[in-house]
Amino acid sequence: MDAQTWRVGCHCLLLLALVGSTRSEGLQSCEEVRKLFQWRLVGPVKGLQDSPRAGPDLQVCVAKNPACCTRKMEESYQITARQDMQQVLQTSSSTLKFLISRNTAAFQETLETLIRQAENYTSILFCNTYRNMALEAAASVQEFFTDVGLYLFGADVNPEEFVNRFFDSLFPLVYNHLINPGDSSLEYSECIRMARRDISPFGNIPKRVLGQMGRSLLPSRTFLQALNLGIEVINTTDHLHFSKECSRALLRMQYCPHCQGLTLSKPCMGYCLNVVRGCLAHMAELNPHWHMYILSLEELSDAMHGTYDIEHVLLNFHLLVNDAVVQAHLDGQKLLEQVNKICGRPIRTPTQSPRCSFDGSKEKHGMKIFIRNGEETLANRRKEFINSLRLYRTFYGGLADQLCANELAAGDGLPCWNGEDIVKSYTQRVVGNGIKAQSGNPEVKVKGTDPVINQIIDKLKHVIQLLQGRSPKPSKWELHMGSGGDMAELVSGGCDDEDGCRGSGSGEVKRTLKVTDWMPDEMNLSDVKQIHQTDGSSTLDTTGAGCTATTETMALALMGAVMLLPGLW
Repeated sequence: MDAQTWRVGCHCLLLLALVGSTRSEGLQSCEEVRKLFQWRLVGPVKGLQDSPRAGPDLQVCVAKNPACCTRKMEESYQITARQDMQQVLQTSSSTLKFLISRNTAAFQETLETLIRQAENYTSILFCNTYRNMALEAAASVQEFFTDVGLYLFGADVNPEEFVNRFFDSLFPLVYNHLINPGDSSLEYSECIRMARRDISPFGNIPKRVLGQMGRSLLPSRTFLQALNLGIEVINTTDHLHFSKECSRALLRMQYCPHCQGLTLSKPCMGYCLNVVRGCLAHMAELNPHWHMYILSLEELSDAMHGTYDIEHVLLNFHLLVNDAVVQAHLDGQKLLEQVNKICGRPIRTPTQSPRCSFDGSKEKHGMKIFIRNGEETLANRRKEFINSLRLYRTFYGGLADQLCANELAAGDGLPCWNGEDIVKSYTQRVVGNGIKAQSGNPEVKVKGTDPVINQIIDKLKHVIQLLQGRSPKPSKWELHMGSGGDMAELVSGGCDDEDGCRGSGSGEVKRTLKVTDWMPDEMNLSDVKQIHQTDGSSTLDTTGAGCTATTETMALALMGAVMLLPGLW
């Protein structure tokens, strides 16, 4: 006898000895079964058998030989088998759930920080440049950014309304402090406010703000809504209701061998796959929709850059506010005539506006936490998250296989339970994943559809449509707001000068005005110098402020600043 034949013979003898020993011990006494049953159910249970008996009253764990289970034990085991399956489901999805929930919280926190930072920039703009109107503007600034946050986090507010409301409230301040200085009655200020949309004192800037807010806020809002739906999907599948057929199959696979004293046995891999694929057949139907959900998240995330990047838009909002004030001041004489025509001439008293009391040192100290390098931007956080999430695109399609391979089934080459006995291998046909594949499942009968899973699929389909509808194309998208902004539509068009963007030649949209960690401060005209670019155009660089702008834009701002200086202090 050669060495190989001897090893095979020894392996067979060991296998038979293990099976026979386990079987004989189970048949001689129920002590091990009693101990395991009491431990598993946490506490003593009355009526447990000391020795195996014939069990004609058993419904699922029926065996030819005497068993250690009673009908009540079988019922308890069935409940435990369902709980065990829910536990392994929750364990298998815990990493995915943590990934989404952790990043959802991080994105929300980052957006809240960006909103506070943008509000600080705008408040400091008023305090440093337009001090006389700063305190009166504070409430409008705070309300505007509160509405931005409410909209981002899903509240039923309309961006068109809060953008217009901000500029409506800004016009009386600009008029009373810069165009026709002096205090006026509340009625007269209200008339000025109401006239803003008719006389357009800020030119196209409110329209530009609305366009930028629409292009950046709506995708970010939809992205957050989609992440919350992802958490809902996982929570739903973690607590899936198992059918009666599935519960019986899980009982037979997990605990029926206990009734025969086989407390250490594990199911054969093929047997386990048939049972778990049958139990999770409806859940497997989520797989193509989950795959498309992650792909759509990835596409939207990749498209959220430039004027579609909420970080860029919020942190540059104060620049547009400044442009709006300068525009109104330059057109002051014309606006004065228009307001007099609509509201009449006011009875003026010298303005007594209190000075700004904004604690700049406190805010500048707090601003240190906002300054991020290129690796810490919101866009890079999204990219890192999507790269991790991409690994779970087929999560629901391979879940049954993962559970059997990692948690439930016996290892290759080991004796295993086939639903009736301990064997060397499972000989029945192994079916695939999904409902259609279960027609030939020898272990579980799958009937009908699961309304809970169908509802989740419908929600995934809906959010996929939203994600794909919010993915910007290489062109301009204008926002046509619905009642709550949730079902708003995006309509494409070409990027123009109103957006403050220019073509790069590759379809990418870039802001002409770039600001890097800039805080508005008093502008020193001696710091201005002209720089000639390689393309022949020229820009003005305000080295004290750390920003660049087109010649026309900065010249307009400088003209306004010169005109404003005598009346600002």
